Amino acid sequence: MREIVFDTETTGLEPAKGDRLVEMGCIEMVNRVATGRTFHAYYNPDRSMPIEAERVHGLSEAFLSDKPRFPELVAELMEFIGDSPLVAHNAAFDFGFLNAELAMCGFEAVCTTRMVDTLAIAKRRHPGAKLSLDALCSRYGIDRSHRTLHGALLDAELLAQVYVELMGGRQIGLELAAETAGATIVELTQSPARKREFRVPRPHQASTEELARHREFLGKIQSPLWDA
Repeated sequence: MREIVFDTETTGLEPAKGDRLVEMGCIEMVNRVATGRTFHAYYNPDRSMPIEAERVHGLSEAFLSDKPRFPELVAELMEFIGDSPLVAHNAAFDFGFLNAELAMCGFEAVCTTRMVDTLAIAKRRHPGAKLSLDALCSRYGIDRSHRTLHGALLDAELLAQVYVELMGGRQIGLELAAETAGATIVELTQSPARKREFRVPRPHQASTEELARHREFLGKIQSPLWDA
């Protein structure tokens, strides 16, 4: 099964009020294993960058000024995602911006039936816990030491690992070929059968003397239950 894990960076929180998409990162997964194929793009939003948003992702108006606009790369993006399910953290937010950009350049919206929300999955798995991407990385031991600011492709890569853990972890053997390449393979051989020494069975019946002593002991019991 092919899935696309993706993340976006924006100028703000509300596309309906003029906020725009400025970065998108996508990771291709097949059977929940990253294939190495990615899509990544920065977009010129044709508007100013609020300082609050810049503090989150570090993308300045000057940096984005010479980047392509969304319509220039939309065909490449749509070809990459195809008709696969789209996995995102708090997916309604990312879908809202993606579909707003698609609408502005005359493309059909991506149907929300394709949406896989890892935040909703995490709420079911870990009710009451902190469920940010950082918190989930800490919970599952995923290294995020190189993440100083939000970045769409980096966050998609981290989310892909979180998604695998949320869905039960990676199955044994999926990376067997990579892990055993160049490694020494130890063959297990069956030990030769041991020759057992014959032993005469030990007597296990009570002797005549033991039976007599047993009868004597029973005779000393007053009002035994078996005579009731």
